[in-house]
Amino acid sequence: RWDDAFGQGAFEIGIYDRVDDAIEFHPLDELALEQGNHFSFTMAVDGELLTIPFHRIREVRRDGQTIWKRAG
Repeated sequence: RWDDAFGQGAFEIGIYDRVDDAIEFHPLDELALEQGNHFSFTMAVDGELLTIPFHRIREVRRDGQTIWKRAG
C-alpha cells in the first residue's frame, strides 16, 4: 500500500495441513478471495478446489524470507 517495491516481491503463504501435520507453502496468487467472505478462501491444490479457513494460514513469506508467522 505504501511501498510499491515491497509489493513486487514473490509472496507465499504457509497453510497448515492437518493430514500431514505440516505447513505447505503456496504462491499467494493461487488464492481466490470472495468479497464479503471473512472466514475462508479457495485454492486449487492438486487439481482439486479446496475451501480453506483463514485460521489455517500460519506463515507468510516474501522472496523466501518470513515476514509474518502465527505465534504458538
